[in-house]
Amino acid sequence: MNKKIHLLFAAALASLAPVGALAESGTSDPNSIMAYKTGDPADWPAELDAVIAAPDNHKILIENEKVRVLEVTLLPGTVEPLHSHRWPSVLYVMEAGDFIDKDMDGNVILDTRELPERLPLPFASWKEPEAPHSVVNLSATQTIRLIRVELKN
Repeated sequence: MNKKIHLLFAAALASLAPVGALAESGTSDPNSIMAYKTGDPADWPAELDAVIAAPDNHKILIENEKVRVLEVTLLPGTVEPLHSHRWPSVLYVMEAGDFIDKDMDGNVILDTRELPERLPLPFASWKEPEAPHSVVNLSATQTIRLIRVELKN
């Protein structure tokens, strides 16, 4: 594993402890905020896999039979193509302004402008497999940047 990927992965794992501390202190807990409804990944079309459906936003840093590590970016003012994530994962969000996440029918799953307080950055969050969705970066200046560590079954 190259040094940069190792450091990013270590940072993602190390940041799990502060997430618990946030929840205890009364600050918004990214694990509950980012917990979306999911479904059965077997029902999702293979062509909606994130690296196939949204390759400009999902770059594979490493992949083997156990894990796939993605660098995810979404430029200011852009809409990510509809895509899914078939494995559970840890997100390490480094940068983000306001955004909306929509399901495959266009229903809003999360609008960060409606949260009681801003998401603490950086933060890590656990995610179950994610049904087809699309993120809209509402910021005119802030790129969304995160590392997604997908744990294959």
